[in-house]
Amino acid sequence: MALLPGRRPKRRTLVGTLAALALAGSAAAAPTAAADTLGVDEIAKSRNMHHVANIPKPAPFASTSALNSDWAFKGKYAFGGNYEGFTVYDISKPAKPKIVTVVRCPGSQNDVSIAGNLLFLSTDSSRSDDSCQSQPMPASEKSAWEGIKIFDISDVRNPRYVKSVETKCGSHTNTLVPGKRDEVYIYVSSYSPNSAYPDCQPPHDLISIIKVPLKHPQAAKVVAEPVLFPDGGNPGDGRPYPEGTSATTGCHDLTAYPAKNLMAGACMGDGVLFDISDRVKPRIIHSVRDDENFAFWHSATFNNSATKVVFTDELGGGGAATCNAAIGQEKGADAVYDIVGKGDKRRLVFRSYFKIPRANADTENCVAHNGSLIPVKGRDIMVQAWYQGGVSVWDFTDSRRPKEIGWFERGPLSDSELIVGGSWSAYYYNGYIYSNDIQKGMDVLDIRDMRTNPGKRVKLDVLNVQSQPDYFGR
Repeated sequence: MALLPGRRPKRRTLVGTLAALALAGSAAAAPTAAADTLGVDEIAKSRNMHHVANIPKPAPFASTSALNSDWAFKGKYAFGGNYEGFTVYDISKPAKPKIVTVVRCPGSQNDVSIAGNLLFLSTDSSRSDDSCQSQPMPASEKSAWEGIKIFDISDVRNPRYVKSVETKCGSHTNTLVPGKRDEVYIYVSSYSPNSAYPDCQPPHDLISIIKVPLKHPQAAKVVAEPVLFPDGGNPGDGRPYPEGTSATTGCHDLTAYPAKNLMAGACMGDGVLFDISDRVKPRIIHSVRDDENFAFWHSATFNNSATKVVFTDELGGGGAATCNAAIGQEKGADAVYDIVGKGDKRRLVFRSYFKIPRANADTENCVAHNGSLIPVKGRDIMVQAWYQGGVSVWDFTDSRRPKEIGWFERGPLSDSELIVGGSWSAYYYNGYIYSNDIQKGMDVLDIRDMRTNPGKRVKLDVLNVQSQPDYFGR
């Protein structure tokens, strides 16, 4: 997803689009639900998908503007981000998850990742200071703060805030990359600079890299700000947003594959393959563009053998109805690329698009969003969130002919106005799918299918989806 209420006016993704739309409580035009779509809050699913649990958003996050966001997992706990903070769930019994604690710490998006006993929280809204009691402040104020907050979660019932690190243009998303010693690197993605913002100046063709000594997190600091696009990246195609291709001014999301020393960057107008052998000097191997069908390169997923990358396009910024016949099946979709060649001669080669085959109502924001692999040896299968398009499980083993094999979906939140909602992130962890629904809270799904059942045997201690594990070794 993209923006947030009260953020920089130039930001052009979800809540930037949404601020005058869903959160204001009315749509730009009077949308109507299509006759063949679900009714308000009606649930539909494939036969192999089982909805085993739901926990509504806890009281501090109950408002429509408190959007649930990303997931991280450690042991028997799931950590769910929200624009107002984060929630810790006990998932030792997936069919009966429980809320352990709620930490209120406003600062969208509150993207989360975990290393050891530390949790990293992204702040991408200008705040009066770095505390959890901060207030919104215009980005034009030099004293405004945004960046990464670090919490000690050794006691999950009482997370302790220990450190903050300010970064240029804030932290829209963060990607954890382990170092060679007792340290991790946090790759901070942010974008859309403005000459009026003292801490977010154009051209901003960089990312921030924070080094965190795990035993001494108070010493965390920015150690590099590599320029990824010395030529400025994609200049955009000049068409009006959201249909036009975005100019590249930073990256929206980075997915590292540390075991392979690779990283895939979804960088607004560019899709990029990086070598991260040197953790503080990411190096571009190859980049691609799709000015015809991709408006905003949003996120990326490798297959387990690192021979493919799935890139998502967040057409409409996550705040528009793009899963319909008018938009079609090639916009607001996934793009499957093969990685061909070896070493520095590796290239990303386009093979196909994938988009959910169900039409959504005009009051449902729907577009490709965050997902993860289901670990099935010899096959490439992933689960993915589509906002109010629901949760989809699809197989891209054949790069040219991807196909959906399971799905879960709710009807719109309203049949008269567009209210942002649906699944932000849907990830597979230790045999179950966990969906962080923006308005409805945590959903736990169980796909029972001979094609995905082998994934139930794979167990992890930690999962940060943007730091992809190698499920089956080299």
